[in-house]
This record gives sequence, structure tokens and C-alpha cells, in this order.
Amino acid sequence: MAKDSGGYEDPSAEVLAEAAEAFGLLASSARLHLMWALSQGESDVTHLADRVGGALPAVSQHLAKLKLAGLVRARREGRRQIYYVDDPEIVTVVRVMVGQLTARTREGTAPVRRMHGIGV
Repeated sequence: MAKDSGGYEDPSAEVLAEAAEAFGLLASSARLHLMWALSQGESDVTHLADRVGGALPAVSQHLAKLKLAGLVRARREGRRQIYYVDDPEIVTVVRVMVGQLTARTREGTAPVRRMHGIGV
């Protein structure tokens, strides 16, 4: 691994691929909204669907993808599945990103620019 000018080692290709996959999952506004909601506390799929304004089957599918990626976990309480984010660092990443963009919107500063036509 090469060191950059800040003295930190570059992550391995495997770590970068894993991070890109996780960020790819969070590139969906529906899944990001679910992660935001779960960063506030655990919830079942019905409450999450109500909160994010999604259809129950769609929310269930998004949660299944997040769970498969290891970003979300679930435990059973009777007949309900209770979803939660078990990784405090993931919660921090989601809160920081959404918080920064919310602050930019409130302050009237430039939002993140959309990059059309360059494969992003």
C-alpha cells in the first residue's frame, strides 16, 4: 500500500470495492432514507414504510438488500422483525452526510452538484 501526502496508507482494492458497494446501496434515496430513520433508532417494517412513505413490499426489499450487505440487522420480536443499524460508524457516516446537506440547504449555500453525462 502506498502512502499519500497525509501519511495515511491507501486502502486495499478489496476495501475500496466493498466501500463502493456500500455507497452504491446508499445511492438510492429510499435506502438512504431508511438508513437515516434507523440511525434514529430501531423499527419494524410497517413503521418504516409509514415514516418514509413507501409501499410495504418495496421497503421490505430495500431492507433485505441493506441486510444482505451487512448495513442493517434484524431480530425477531414475536411476529415482527425489528431492524436496526448495528455499526455506529455507519450511523455516523449517514448522519454527517445528511446533516451537512441539510445545513447547506438551510444556509442557502451551494448544494452538491449533480454530475450528468459522466457515468455517476
